[in-house]
Amino acid sequence: MNKRLLLLPGDGIGPEVIAQAEKVLRTLVTAGDLPCIDITTGLIGGCAIDMHGTPLPDDTLAMAQHADAVLLGAVGAPQYDNLPNDKKPELGLLSLRQAMGVFANLRPAICHSALVHSSSLKPDLVAGLDILIVRELIGGIYFGQPRGIIEENGERVGINTMRYAEHEIIRLGRAAFAAARRRQGRLCSVEKANVLEVGMLWRDVMTVLGRDEFPDIELSHMYADNAAMQLVRAPKQFDVIATGNLFGDVLSDAAAMLTGSIGMLPSASLDDKGRGLYEPVHGSAPDIAGQDKANPLAAILSVEMMLRYSLNASVAADKVSAAVRQTLNDNYRTADIAGDGDSIIGCAAMGQKVLDYL
Repeated sequence: MNKRLLLLPGDGIGPEVIAQAEKVLRTLVTAGDLPCIDITTGLIGGCAIDMHGTPLPDDTLAMAQHADAVLLGAVGAPQYDNLPNDKKPELGLLSLRQAMGVFANLRPAICHSALVHSSSLKPDLVAGLDILIVRELIGGIYFGQPRGIIEENGERVGINTMRYAEHEIIRLGRAAFAAARRRQGRLCSVEKANVLEVGMLWRDVMTVLGRDEFPDIELSHMYADNAAMQLVRAPKQFDVIATGNLFGDVLSDAAAMLTGSIGMLPSASLDDKGRGLYEPVHGSAPDIAGQDKANPLAAILSVEMMLRYSLNASVAADKVSAAVRQTLNDNYRTADIAGDGDSIIGCAAMGQKVLDYL
């Protein structure tokens, strides 16, 4: 049976970068590097609100739940900022993640040799950088109850609840330990066990899991604030970082800038059966949308992750990775990764260069 792939271009620069990623997929099929796939397209986020009045239409959700993989561009735009929280574009993405059960978010932070000087850190700190952050994605403070804004003693009070059950930590931990086993065999578990009971439970569960199921993996623990500092002080000390939803959100964006640009970073969000939601981490960037200025490489590298994790096509994934690397080595740059004196090309031209190398 053909693999089923759902494209959700979304808002802002999403349609531009997903168009280039789709060309990569179709080129691989034409070249015989990838079996035939059934590709459909759906709406999510602001464009779905415009068409259907909801950020996640029922037909989009149904298609996602029957797909082997979903490739998403981005959601959100300023014109939706004043909508109620339950109508905003971002809720469509959060709801999709929860409905698909994609609890493990894998965010690599790799500094390509050609982009060492694009990083905000000194070259010797980031040269050869290769970190994987495994973030719990459908629990924690973003989903915990109770939540909301209430009136108390004559003033408004905002409430959010950080909550993790043991089984949520265990399944995320297993994914992170397994990832470390495929890499250098080192895992750093990040929480705030010094002040949060959730952190105390997290550390205890991860310790037992490492001892009982993954004794071959070197496990360490670190408080989230220290981890943020260490990422900018000595980032290459890390191999795999496992953490909860909130801390993972913050740390993965910090790690993104170590690589030179957030426009370079893909992500994979996986369930326990290998189905995945794949997306660049850069967001919708409405200030440059429609101007052919976006960097498509994060979306293309999200395809590379999709080939590897959900489509069982590691050879094709290697070819995509090599094509991106060669494009960078030959000094093709979009504006976000350009240095002084570099010539800048647009989104479509950058996508075409990757296709040329494929």
